[in-house]
Amino acid sequence: MTIEDRPLLSRVAESVYWMARYIERAENVARFIGVNLHLQLDLEGDSVNQWESLVDTSGDAAVFRERYGEATQSSVLQFLVFDQENPNSIYSCLRSGRENARSVRETISSEMWEQINTMYLRMQAQKSSLDFESVPEFFRDLRFSCHLFQGITDTTMTHSEPWHFLRMGRKLERADKSSRMLDVKYFMLLPSLSDVNTPIDDIHWSAVLKSVSGFEMYRKKYGRLVPRDIVAFLVLDKEFPRAIRYCVHSADQSLRAITGTANGSFAYRSEQLMGRLHADLDFTSVDSVLRDGLHEFLDRLQAKLNTIDDHIQSEFFARGI
Repeated sequence: MTIEDRPLLSRVAESVYWMARYIERAENVARFIGVNLHLQLDLEGDSVNQWESLVDTSGDAAVFRERYGEATQSSVLQFLVFDQENPNSIYSCLRSGRENARSVRETISSEMWEQINTMYLRMQAQKSSLDFESVPEFFRDLRFSCHLFQGITDTTMTHSEPWHFLRMGRKLERADKSSRMLDVKYFMLLPSLSDVNTPIDDIHWSAVLKSVSGFEMYRKKYGRLVPRDIVAFLVLDKEFPRAIRYCVHSADQSLRAITGTANGSFAYRSEQLMGRLHADLDFTSVDSVLRDGLHEFLDRLQAKLNTIDDHIQSEFFARGI
């Protein structure tokens, strides 16, 4: 029986796929904001508006400027954390993730449901009483709560087809957010590349790595902070779990586990596109990426990830609706 012949699986697959994407998205927003708060303290008096760059990272800059205008700490926090009209705010992501989890409670473990429900209820309780002094702790706790949800998922849910849809959604979301963070920060720091050894530049590049919890692992592998090596680590590393190449490889593995298609062949357009992107990342080099333009490379990558997502939607979910 093929996957399109199983409408129940299609409904479950779509719900767990988006549940994973929403939780991963909430964690990444919390991660970016938390690092940005520390960066503001380190760069007090610096002319660069870090809050504006944070909005750019989210991919919703046009919507933000239309509704809020100037990017300040309070306006950006409101937009990215509590704004119920922003579908990518932390609050909206937790709400959507919880709704998807609720619709498949018969498939996920009770521990998974309890954790995601707890995260949502805590968010509801804090959204009207959060003060700026407690902001760093709030984002740290939220990030750890998302980590706990992922750990619970991997240790309590059977690693069958629904789990692979969940894993695939998580990894595609993570690859997209890692690419956006690197794209925006690299563009901001480009003018200072010739003076990369200054303390200010080191602080910025450290923040890029800390935004994906990669600072320690990078230093173990490369040592000194060098933009070329940071790009290689975050884009092409095959062992670091938040590197784009690693994420795409994991998503490709899960997609093939779902379809049963062998490596080197494909039965769905999404498999072909995922396999092609996987191969491109395997056989490219950081020098060719930088020579052709990192922004252009990441822009094309994000477009490819969106196209893969579109085909996953039409090939595996739409038929079950």
